[in-house]
Amino acid sequence: MNSAIIANCRLVSPGVDLEGAYILIENGKVAQVSASPIAKEGVAVIDGAGLTAMPGFVDVHCHGRNNFDFCDGSEEGVEVMAKNKLAEGVTTLLPTTLTLPEEELAAALKSIASYKQNYCKIPGVHLEGPFINPKCTGAQNPAYVRKPDIEEVKRLNAIFPVKKITFAVEEEGGAELVGELLSMGITPSCTHSAAKYPEFMAAYNNGLRNLSHFCNQMSPLHHRDIGLVGAGLLHSDVYAELICDKLHISPAMIQLVFKVKGPDHVVLITDAMRAAGMPDGEYSLGGLPVIVSEGAARLKEGGALAGSTLQLAVAVKNISEVTGLPLKELVKSSSLSAANALGLQGIGKVEPGYAADIVLLDKDFNCKVTIVDGEIRYDAR
Repeated sequence: MNSAIIANCRLVSPGVDLEGAYILIENGKVAQVSASPIAKEGVAVIDGAGLTAMPGFVDVHCHGRNNFDFCDGSEEGVEVMAKNKLAEGVTTLLPTTLTLPEEELAAALKSIASYKQNYCKIPGVHLEGPFINPKCTGAQNPAYVRKPDIEEVKRLNAIFPVKKITFAVEEEGGAELVGELLSMGITPSCTHSAAKYPEFMAAYNNGLRNLSHFCNQMSPLHHRDIGLVGAGLLHSDVYAELICDKLHISPAMIQLVFKVKGPDHVVLITDAMRAAGMPDGEYSLGGLPVIVSEGAARLKEGGALAGSTLQLAVAVKNISEVTGLPLKELVKSSSLSAANALGLQGIGKVEPGYAADIVLLDKDFNCKVTIVDGEIRYDAR
């Protein structure tokens, strides 16, 4: 099914909050949005009473779910993760890799390349590392950190499209890598970095406009050198990705970032690891042992945060509760801002001409229906 009418829902899209809305889907795209009933013979009707329709969520930073990791190199794992991300309302996903040897990254991309696009859309991957600062590894494996290498990027990109790379711009060749990536249509992003503000500016002048998991594993704000945190707050055109689980970033910091930057330049991410959707227990991330307790994932040695178990629908609920901002503004952060940051066209809004990637949520932000290209791919009603 790629033609349908969503009837009598609350529609929330960037700048739009409409009760009693009707959405006509034809040929996988939004064809019409109306405040009154739409009559169309022979078209399935989805009852939206009591539900809120929003653009399908875009998660540009996700390592795993359901006890799989994209770096496992498992074709079955890719299918399971892509299917279960639909239960979070995610319709577009960037599988995210770790700092590992090139052969393991290549195997991961080969498994993703086999994916048939039958659940979430996967337009490409996000390489988090391996070109990071060895002093800012966090939960990344320091044994595999290496200097920026555009030739390695080209080899991996030939296996499956690379859409984003997170690296440390202060490392040798880092500022130059920004321009090289942009010329390939890849979004450069900085984190796992100790860059001082002048080093950020060298990369910014080459086109850097993205900061991965903002505030985490990056140079902090200081009154004599504002670092990456200060740079992200100062430059309004820089996209700040937030793990809004209220653990990686405090509620007060979430409020501050949204107040300073606005939802247009905040991107909600999960940074989820294999324990997402699983019970507490022992897991691993990039070969490092991880303990998950009360939903918090931490390295067994040292206790550093090791990704999250966050689901995107929960992140949307959290920012709504924490900021109190209108949902028609916050909705930008769960879809459109990510699409804009990556240059992905035709997603992030529920309006005519856009892909019919839509999530229907109940009043508690639980995902009830996820539609991808006009097709119901998840239904929990």
